[in-house]
Amino acid sequence: MAEKYLIRVTAGLSYDLASHTEVPVNCADPNGLVHIASDLIDADVCVRVNNYRGLPRGAPEGSVYFEREPHRGNGDQYSIAVRFRLKKPGGGGEGVEKGDGGGGGGEGDGGERMGSDDAQQDDDEEEEEKPDGVLGTDLQFGNDFDHPIRDRLPPGFGTAMNIVKWWIDPGLEGDPYADVPYLYGPALSSFNAIHVGEGEQDESKGGLWFEEGGDEAGMEWRREIGAPDDAKQRMKWALKAGNKEKWTWEYGRSYGVDFFNPYIDFNEFALRLPGFNLPIMKYWDGQGLRHHRKRSHQLRYVLRNRSTGQVYLVVVFTLHLAEDVNEDGTLKPAALEAMARAADGQGLKDEALPEPEPELELEPDEEDFSEEEVLGEARRKLSGVDLNGENGTKEDDVD
Repeated sequence: MAEKYLIRVTAGLSYDLASHTEVPVNCADPNGLVHIASDLIDADVCVRVNNYRGLPRGAPEGSVYFEREPHRGNGDQYSIAVRFRLKKPGGGGEGVEKGDGGGGGGEGDGGERMGSDDAQQDDDEEEEEKPDGVLGTDLQFGNDFDHPIRDRLPPGFGTAMNIVKWWIDPGLEGDPYADVPYLYGPALSSFNAIHVGEGEQDESKGGLWFEEGGDEAGMEWRREIGAPDDAKQRMKWALKAGNKEKWTWEYGRSYGVDFFNPYIDFNEFALRLPGFNLPIMKYWDGQGLRHHRKRSHQLRYVLRNRSTGQVYLVVVFTLHLAEDVNEDGTLKPAALEAMARAADGQGLKDEALPEPEPELELEPDEEDFSEEEVLGEARRKLSGVDLNGENGTKEDDVD
């Protein structure tokens, strides 16, 4: 079924796909980086997908990125790497790159700082200066949707989410069954690699490449706040609220982040977890919902501010019907119309789902689905890992 679709990856500053730029997947050339800029962020985006089948036409099927460690050993299937610099709202974001390793604060005013009222002066003096950046508790990364998807989720999806939170990212929060579904996690615990500094642009490594750590000043700052040098330990460290509050994504400082894993197969549009595989495309394409078929499907990754709701960056993986794509890689009117309806929030209305059965009609091999058996199989595959570590999670909380 998946062979009927072609993947197209775009990036932009908002959910509006019309404003997005197509990302040249698996391009290691620095000239192929997609640069995104606004009054809130400057960002370079590099996307890699293993065994890629999609747009633009002629895009490499693979990347040397997947041949290097740790990705070869992990069996990673995709990567979203971003080098970004946040800007202070209302100006000041174009300042000189920070390099003193300081913890920010001290300069922010914006008319928001207290202290003008004599009655509160003593309290204000006791408060710490407002961080000159976005707190680790506020910068989020994850997925969201414009409309309900609960009627398209296959049997066992809730079990899959339990495995994801248990094994992959305990920091995830959200509700895929809500009217406006979302799954967000703190960027500090969600990204597999965080580099405080510019990082590398190396064609021999597949493009943007970020080792956990940072430049000299970045490493000094990380150690001052107690952030571990090791990626898995940093992700575990970041699960504690008090540790997230120590980390500030400073305005004007460059960061390199990489999100990768072996769990999503974009060519089959399947979720492959320890002991459990979900062929999601089968349900989204209609077999689990009678015979409804959409012309495109989207998976959206969002970098956002939890407190303000501001969106900094959006990367969208769209699966288009191959018949809706011209030979030169441009989209035919049917695909453009579907995207326009989606942008207007009309996609679900115009392509209304039929009333679902009380329970989805299962394939024969799914009739005996048992959450207990699936979780048992996942535990067996993960045997040898301490599942009684801190916070009730395994010793290596995240992969």
